[in-house]
Amino acid sequence: MDLMDSVSLLFLFVLTVVLVFKKSSFWKTSGRNLPPGPRPWPLIGNLNLLDLKRPYRTMHKLSKRYGPVFSIQMGLETVVVVSGYETVREALVNQADAFMDRPVLPKSENLPGNYGIVFAHGENWKVMRRFMITTFRDYGMGKRTIEDRIVEECHFLIQKFESYEGKPFEATVIMNAAVANVIMFILLGKRYEYEDPTFVRLVYLVNENMRLSGTLGAMISSLFPVLGFLFESHKAFIKNIKELHAFTQATSVEHLKQLDVNDQRSFIDAFLIQQQEEKNRNQSNVFFHNENLKCVVNDLFVAGMETTSTTLRWGLLLMIKYPDIQNKVQEEITKVIGSAPPQIEHRSKLPYTDAVIHEVQRFANILPIALPHATTVDVTLKGYFIPKGRQVIPLLYSVLYDESQWEKPLKFYPEHFLDSEGKFRKREAFMPFSAGRRICAGEILARMELFLFFVSLLQRFTFQPAPGTSTEDLDLTPAIGFSLSPMTYSFCALPRS
Repeated sequence: MDLMDSVSLLFLFVLTVVLVFKKSSFWKTSGRNLPPGPRPWPLIGNLNLLDLKRPYRTMHKLSKRYGPVFSIQMGLETVVVVSGYETVREALVNQADAFMDRPVLPKSENLPGNYGIVFAHGENWKVMRRFMITTFRDYGMGKRTIEDRIVEECHFLIQKFESYEGKPFEATVIMNAAVANVIMFILLGKRYEYEDPTFVRLVYLVNENMRLSGTLGAMISSLFPVLGFLFESHKAFIKNIKELHAFTQATSVEHLKQLDVNDQRSFIDAFLIQQQEEKNRNQSNVFFHNENLKCVVNDLFVAGMETTSTTLRWGLLLMIKYPDIQNKVQEEITKVIGSAPPQIEHRSKLPYTDAVIHEVQRFANILPIALPHATTVDVTLKGYFIPKGRQVIPLLYSVLYDESQWEKPLKFYPEHFLDSEGKFRKREAFMPFSAGRRICAGEILARMELFLFFVSLLQRFTFQPAPGTSTEDLDLTPAIGFSLSPMTYSFCALPRS
């Protein structure tokens, strides 16, 4: 048998398996009212329709045609997209248990399995999430609360901004480092100098993987794992994860040498103590094993740094773009707290500032597509049948920009979060952290950081475009990536008198 015959037989075998699978799925769902969607092409599905750089835009357009619950074919997998505030809330909140799972990722020696928090499912996810929330709540982080730690880091960030003496600079690395130091202190019990080589490398690895996650190679590799070896972006992504995991492993070894049950210094200490308790109960490390430790720490480091620092950079850009809004924020801060260090208790007394921060999150739309969910049971949504195990994509962009919920969805408009008397008002369609069982576990920490960093910076500096750039020149088009960060920009931080 020659090579061509072998290839032909292999192709026919794969095609037969796919058809058998499709047929079995068809009989399970035959006669059911399945979500509508565009007709897929063989193998690639509906990938030909997607703007692969900004897929959320294509999905939003498709929702206008097919409705708030529709299907698209991603390669060989059928995915249900849920769009609009009412439908997303119905799925993630009102039917939370039915939509709480994550898709089972393809098994690969290069990717973690059902470990950590973000992509975990089943009992492992429940145990790790519960441990993370309990540990964060219990930790005043030694003798200092988390709030005190954020305020301290604000001081270091202000010093860094002051060092530029009003000259233009680009703040991506600095903002990442400041926010990363907060989660690093929780995870490791220490902070790093912004120029520390190890710290710079860790922050770079996270940022680079967020960028690589938005590439064509990453998308194709996720849909067709067997093709991952063809893409340098996929290989770089895996290499970066391994380096991050190696750092966590080495750090945990050092922590284990000095571990004191009566003096827990960090999240890693708490995990290692729990690990020892499992061993003492002869549970063979059912959950608290090293693979989970590496993945949980990686999940928390990425989630605790990237989106918060990106939101803050959007905040500064929007203050530069709209100086009148910046002035109103500064006037309120001066009137309410003067030069005193900002505290979380000030938030209720700064309604306009709080509204601006919320509007930055809504308008910036950092994660336009929530991480994929999966159904735990057969379920009906808006009259459509969705079988158990089906991957579901909540389109957060369609919620944060829902015309039925926001007066001026395409504009940066802080009044979205103010009532007629100028008091702060909550909006149910405000879902930047997603919603339901899979809502961001670090939401409370992120909200504390956004408020304290933003107020501290606006209290001390007035932000202006770099010389030669006008506010009209500032581009609010987001860069391409898994999360939507602002285009790189330089600015001047002028000390306030």
